Amino acid sequence: MTTDRADEPPQERADPERATFLELFFDLVYVFALLQVGHRLIEDVGSKGHVLVESGETLLLLLAIWLVWTYSAWATSTFDPRRPVVQAKVVATMFGSLVMAVAAPKAFDERAMLFAGAYVATQLGRPLILAVGFRNEGKQRLAVRVLFWFSITAVPWITGALLPSGPRAVLWAVAIAIDYTVAPLGWPTPGLGRTGSAEWTISGDHVGERYRLLFLIALGDLILETGIAFSETVPSAGRSAAFLVSFLTTVLLWRIYFFRAGELITAAIAASQYPSRLARSAAYTHLLILAGTVATAVGYRLVIAHPFGPPDPAWIGVILGGPALFLLGRGGFERAVFGRVSPTRLIGALVLAILSPAMIHLPPLMVAVTASLVLLGVAVTDSARARRRPLVQPSQPR
Repeated sequence: MTTDRADEPPQERADPERATFLELFFDLVYVFALLQVGHRLIEDVGSKGHVLVESGETLLLLLAIWLVWTYSAWATSTFDPRRPVVQAKVVATMFGSLVMAVAAPKAFDERAMLFAGAYVATQLGRPLILAVGFRNEGKQRLAVRVLFWFSITAVPWITGALLPSGPRAVLWAVAIAIDYTVAPLGWPTPGLGRTGSAEWTISGDHVGERYRLLFLIALGDLILETGIAFSETVPSAGRSAAFLVSFLTTVLLWRIYFFRAGELITAAIAASQYPSRLARSAAYTHLLILAGTVATAVGYRLVIAHPFGPPDPAWIGVILGGPALFLLGRGGFERAVFGRVSPTRLIGALVLAILSPAMIHLPPLMVAVTASLVLLGVAVTDSARARRRPLVQPSQPR
């Protein structure tokens, strides 16, 4: 484990590898946030008009929501989460995240300013609280660098909220692209330079556990979506089969995620020469995993409602695209932990992509069964390979 204790008593972090109860409480907001994003995606897929444009807008909202969670997790893995100033930061971020989730379904309509204002206030408020609340010069510099860049991107966020949806999407896309780009660059700031991997120290055990817990929340969203869909419809053989397939898919996503790499992420980050670099890499791969899980939840909600409905390209996109995104993210996650990627992840995603055109002739239930069988093949291959090889230790990518 790597951590900066310059301004902390020697034994203040009694159990640093565990998320605090306040952080677990904070994560509950993201159950609601992911449901809101999923419901917006359902509306996008059901739209008869600009499906790609509306889905792109939903993706942009997910990127913003994910970045708020990521920066919060990084902050509590860099600054001791037991300190009152850090706890105040968590509570403030929790409220901002809740407001963003409330505004998300109408963020490109009448609630644009509410969403953008909550995002900007949260991203500015967090580093401001930490910069004022810590005397450690290194940690203050880190907070000021982050504050500087979010102050810059606040302009397109707020300006975009005042414009029609088209220009708004462009400005928000530019802002979120900058927000995602500056972290790998070390937040270069005039007069302060940039933060290097050696300077930005985190608790690897802690941040690794946060990633795993949020994935479980995403699986909870999948269970909620399919459970609600099944409970709201008239029972039938097709819907019962769709519900069973959705449960099998949930189990397979859990199995594939936690197989080796998911179990060893905390050890990998803690043992890394530059844990902050690995934490950033894991954040981007988990974004794909999260997006894939949310899309899968949306796909199975549609399948349960209409198991033998007419084929729809947009429906096929989420039913097969969700698991494909998950596998690609899981492959990148594996590379971050072990320095290599098992070919089954890429092959599984490729098979789903190749099969997509042929699925247009099949009912949604059969498309879902196909996705589940591909995931089952990946899981079975993992288990067979594990019996032939010893447990691989974490290794940094070259």
